[in-house]
Amino acid sequence: WLDSYGSLAAPIFILVNMLIVVFVLPGVFLTFGAGFMFGVVQGTVYILISTTSGALISFVIARHFFSARVADYFLGHPRLQLLHEKFSGTGWRGVLLIRLIPFFPFKLSNYFFGLSRFSLRDFALGTFLGIIPFTLFNTYMGSLAADLATLGARHTERSTGEWLLYGLGFLLSIAALIAINRMTQKALFQSEPDKTSES
Repeated sequence: WLDSYGSLAAPIFILVNMLIVVFVLPGVFLTFGAGFMFGVVQGTVYILISTTSGALISFVIARHFFSARVADYFLGHPRLQLLHEKFSGTGWRGVLLIRLIPFFPFKLSNYFFGLSRFSLRDFALGTFLGIIPFTLFNTYMGSLAADLATLGARHTERSTGEWLLYGLGFLLSIAALIAINRMTQKALFQSEPDKTSES
């Protein structure tokens, strides 16, 4: 379907993913699909552009159009309140750390950030940098799936060495995500106030 639009395929893909982010719809398969359809490099660029843009739109909507009751609901949630108190003064680095937490509700948190004291600039920079690792991993998996899907339909087959490189890249991607997760948890732990010193 996208191929039928030719040069408009990429803008349409970017627009659709932006809307998915704004309307808090499931989008992980679209991230994989970016790698499947466009390859690792182009797919990653399109996802970074569309996801960051959608996040910024959500941020602005929350900051300028949400009512006080909705703001109190978001900031009154215990976990969100903890993040707000702990990271609201850390700038883009705080946004980056939160973005690197696996399985953190990314799309909902865009609206939370809009209600917090983070600036738009810090939010944009932290979000863009924070989504790079997982975006690269997902688009890489999508591109690998594309190679496997077209395995019997190509005139030129991948060599054994190329498949070994794919496998090595897969293992390195997983190792990188695990390392990022551990570093993030360590940074979060170190940023907690020292309760013993306060007592």
